[in-house]
Amino acid sequence: MIERILVTPFQKFVKIESLSGILLFSATIFALIWANSPFAHLYESLWDYKLGITTESFSLNKPLILWVNDGLMTIFFFLIGLEIKRELIIGELNSVRKAAFPFFAAIGGMLVPVGLFVLLNNNPETLAGWGIPMATDIAFSLAILNLLGKRVPLSLKVFLTAFAIVDDLGAVLVIALFYSTGIKWALLAYAMGLVGILFALSYWRLYSKYFYLIVGIVVWVLFLKSGIHPTIAGVLLALTIPIRQRIGVQAYTRKVSGIIEGFEFSKKGEAPILSSKQIEELDDLEDWTTAVQSPLQHLEHRLHNWVAYLVMPIFALANAGISFGENMHLDYALIASIAIGLFIGKGIGVSLFSILGVKMKLAAFPEGVNYKSIIGVALLAGVGFTMSIFISNLAFVDSIFEDSAKVGILLGSLVSGIVGYVFLYMCSKKDCSA
Repeated sequence: MIERILVTPFQKFVKIESLSGILLFSATIFALIWANSPFAHLYESLWDYKLGITTESFSLNKPLILWVNDGLMTIFFFLIGLEIKRELIIGELNSVRKAAFPFFAAIGGMLVPVGLFVLLNNNPETLAGWGIPMATDIAFSLAILNLLGKRVPLSLKVFLTAFAIVDDLGAVLVIALFYSTGIKWALLAYAMGLVGILFALSYWRLYSKYFYLIVGIVVWVLFLKSGIHPTIAGVLLALTIPIRQRIGVQAYTRKVSGIIEGFEFSKKGEAPILSSKQIEELDDLEDWTTAVQSPLQHLEHRLHNWVAYLVMPIFALANAGISFGENMHLDYALIASIAIGLFIGKGIGVSLFSILGVKMKLAAFPEGVNYKSIIGVALLAGVGFTMSIFISNLAFVDSIFEDSAKVGILLGSLVSGIVGYVFLYMCSKKDCSA
């Protein structure tokens, strides 16, 4: 029973993230090929094409790539917010004991890469990219880990997921605090007032997805116009979604049993259609089914596939197309700083802080996890594709720095993924209990 409730859904989650990682990789390769093909001009013109609305008093007109990065990625951040809230309330982060180990790993995985980047960076113009190597891409890293199959315990995948969620929370805070400029406080106050209303409705267990959607769009526009990156609105809106059901499972089961009984005995005649009474019973069943579902869980379930199979691949397709033409100029120092920050910084930071937490008796290894497997996951944590590229778009305006940052991300992520996989594969062939 416990396995069916807890383990099976997580295994489905891992499969979704693994396939998402494969799609991300495919979209990245396709973008690189397209941007360096004879049709490169079509790639550039596609993402530079402007869409939007303009009136006398209001304008929202953006290139397609910004609709992806500011709009479509808000759904990605909304899903992150749902996952963070779920993990904090009922998941792997809902107690100090559970959260301690992934928390130590995430703190190390953020501080050490940032420290290495700042230490290696000698150019004040590229210092704004310090947040790039602190992020881990859960889809890519889980996809690589899943290639090892049963050679790694499920608890190691759970640890990677939990630590990556804490890591995402850190990245969200960094974006909100350090990568938002020219804040218009009045518009931000209006947006936060609306978010406060949604929090109050959530507290009173009043929820309408259509009302939340309308208010959410208004909040997104206010964040966009206020100078705070609009994807932060996605996280805040996710935190307002109620997690509790309106009715309990037992009440639902009793009611459904009555509905099924009424449905079965209300059929009259042989006509191949439902009776009016049966249609009413089905309407009741739909209402009660909606009431027994957690709004947060329902939204997370509905959005996960869309984000994994559509939003993230489109983001990769739009942002990974680096043209390596004759006129391309790269900042090799920036490339090295980011690549080293991801590979060495993440590897040292995650493993060192995790082990330090255990040695200080502030955290404990999950069952089936040991020193060597933690080092392997720490190496995989250097795969920082999605969030790292997202931060690089915010950090740099100059195309030389932006392209260099993306090359550094691709290089660091590639090395981290290969070395992490080989390390864990070799470890699975030996006695890794030490």
